[in-house]
Amino acid sequence: MNNPAPNDMIEALRLTQAGRLSEATALLQKLLGGEPSPITRPTDRNTTRTAIGIQPPIIDLVAEIEDIADVEAFSAKETLGVTGSIQRDAGPHLPGPLRGVLDRFDLRGAGQALRGLLKRSPPLPPDIEPVGGKFVAKSFSNDAGSRAYKLYIPSGYRGELRPLIVMLHGCTQSPDDFAAGTRMNFAAEEHAFFVVYPEQAAAANASKCWNWFNSRDQKRGQGEPSLIAGITRQVMADYKIDTRRIYIAGLSAGGAAAAVVGEAYPDLYAAVGVHSGLACGVAHDLPSAFAAMRGEHTPREPKRCGRQGEYRQFLPTIVFHGDRDATVHPRNGLEVIERANARDDLQNIVEQGGVAAGHTYTRSIHQDASGCGVLELWVVHGAGHAWSGGSPAGSYTDAKGPDATKEMLRFFLEHVRRGS
Repeated sequence: MNNPAPNDMIEALRLTQAGRLSEATALLQKLLGGEPSPITRPTDRNTTRTAIGIQPPIIDLVAEIEDIADVEAFSAKETLGVTGSIQRDAGPHLPGPLRGVLDRFDLRGAGQALRGLLKRSPPLPPDIEPVGGKFVAKSFSNDAGSRAYKLYIPSGYRGELRPLIVMLHGCTQSPDDFAAGTRMNFAAEEHAFFVVYPEQAAAANASKCWNWFNSRDQKRGQGEPSLIAGITRQVMADYKIDTRRIYIAGLSAGGAAAAVVGEAYPDLYAAVGVHSGLACGVAHDLPSAFAAMRGEHTPREPKRCGRQGEYRQFLPTIVFHGDRDATVHPRNGLEVIERANARDDLQNIVEQGGVAAGHTYTRSIHQDASGCGVLELWVVHGAGHAWSGGSPAGSYTDAKGPDATKEMLRFFLEHVRRGS
């Protein structure tokens, strides 16, 4: 059997992203049967074109291109996606014909990349919204543009001050999908706090990835950080939010964006959670983003993120990363901790643990003089690019734990932002 050509795979991925599953299935079946695709045309070895022009690549495939100059020809705004693979147990959610076709792929990474982009059935309300709570849709606009968002309001809210967690989804995800996979709304209902899920616009990134790698989206008061901070402040204005207990977390591209926003607004957030993401400053354009995701970091540039010219403030940070993550190299988890550690008085304690019938993990805790853990790194052994301990009702989850939602919430509520 012949392997599908990368050109044809990209077209199949594009059709899948567009929701044209029947056409994608037909194309893949033709490719696997050895028939040439009628919709591609000859190209040189380093570009990907179809009859409708240059197509946004999936990073799993583009990262293998030898000549980075051709990668630079793509618009980072439209092309970069931290997509990667969904766990194998996601297979039953795929349409039957596509599931059978994907199982026959042996092109490196292509089957899993396509699996990650397939449009899943929307999560059901019981998987998103606890009984009694409200999950409402809103929007925010400023000079940088506008973004929709979903807000979870716990049933126990009676107008008193409550904490707020900002959750940034990964590529191809939505607020509903991310809420279902992390089950953060159910934790919010139990502990009576608010959760807001900003939604990346497809117009800003074709794969709905937060543009963490763009230098214009890494600064306070501009680009996507200003939009995310603006959404946070809008929720603060509309409800009684405890301004000392506002936190931000995200997965993959959302985790990288959370690191950026936390560093840019240390006066707004009390702690940061980064799951399978990257540190602020490891990339400033598309080529450096590819390198960082492969674990090939260039020297960090502290002035790229946060407040230009000001001393970077310390912010408590918790990180989760699977040691078999093939999309964002596990080295990035340690890089987030190193970037966050602006102090030299912390003691590091390392613990080993595991989940019954699940993953083992190594937990590194950096404690201050009072014994409080201010930095935590969880390396989940055997886990890939997925939310640890998440629900299969959402995408990019690994139910084998440990429970990242529970541990992030525990860490967040241990920290209160100081100052006015």
